[in-house]
Amino acid sequence: MRLRKSRSPKGTGKIKGATGSSGSRITGVGGYRPERVIPNSEIVDAIDSSDEWIRERSGITERRFARPDESVVDMAEAASKGAIAMAGIDQSDIDAVLVATVTHPYQTPAAAPILADRFDLRCAAFDISAACAGYCHGISLASDMVRGGSASNVLVVGVEKLSDFTDMTDRSTAFIFGDGAGAAIVSRSDKTKIGPTVWGSEGDSWQTIMQRESWTEFRGNDEKTWPTIGMEGHKVFRWAVWGMAPVAQKAMEAAGVKASDLDAFIPHQANMRIIDAMIKQLKLPEDIVVARDIATTANTSAASIPLATERMLREGQVQSGSLALQIGFGAGLVYAAQVVELP
Repeated sequence: MRLRKSRSPKGTGKIKGATGSSGSRITGVGGYRPERVIPNSEIVDAIDSSDEWIRERSGITERRFARPDESVVDMAEAASKGAIAMAGIDQSDIDAVLVATVTHPYQTPAAAPILADRFDLRCAAFDISAACAGYCHGISLASDMVRGGSASNVLVVGVEKLSDFTDMTDRSTAFIFGDGAGAAIVSRSDKTKIGPTVWGSEGDSWQTIMQRESWTEFRGNDEKTWPTIGMEGHKVFRWAVWGMAPVAQKAMEAAGVKASDLDAFIPHQANMRIIDAMIKQLKLPEDIVVARDIATTANTSAASIPLATERMLREGQVQSGSLALQIGFGAGLVYAAQVVELP
């Protein structure tokens, strides 16, 4: 057998690179809250609890549930329209759609290409499964895309219909979750307005927050039961309180800012006590505005940070150009944080 000699490669140095921008920024945000309001009084009987107990444990007074016929994509579309309008762009200017969600009820296709089609887009579109940290993951990816040259404007959506995956008789989770969608447009910028992302995972604790049964366990299930999300609340609380403040601190250091430089702190809306504990650990000044959207929206997982951001801007709690630290953390266990300038 004759051995052929290898030849010198022809293409060395001939690939043309994409042209990106020196920076990135969030140019618009939007939010959608379903119409149906669920006060604690509608939850307590099924879990043998009280309104007072829920308020003390979580800070939640009510949450929103989507209609049975209202899908993850429907809510994402509504939130996206607000973000596009604030950004002042045409929907045709969007080059990619990223949807962070764990409650789109189809293994495939993803929600993102369906959402893209709602806006008559044939662009790159994919979902991000990073639970409560999904939105911050999406902001990081979108920032890298516009700086790397693969996009000029990216639609990032955090959306959940957790009411579909909540056991309303489970005392540890029934009162925590709500439905909603938040969206942002990430665009090119000649200045850095989205700081470096500090992110990671602790997969050895994956069972702390999880869908209780795999989809394959429901194959041939004649009882027509449905998988729900379970959580070891005490472990999650300790992890969030003691593990996430150092991550937030690293995000500030990576962005070159100090706590005194911040105008706002927008943490994942998981629990009011977790938020208060993080404020103390980070030693945030008293004049910093802190997102507390959880009180009336509950924990909406990937949607919580953009929903809180949209409310703060709409209600005038913060102004355009404000410097905000945002951090998401949840099932996986995964986390992500970055400092951003608000649109």
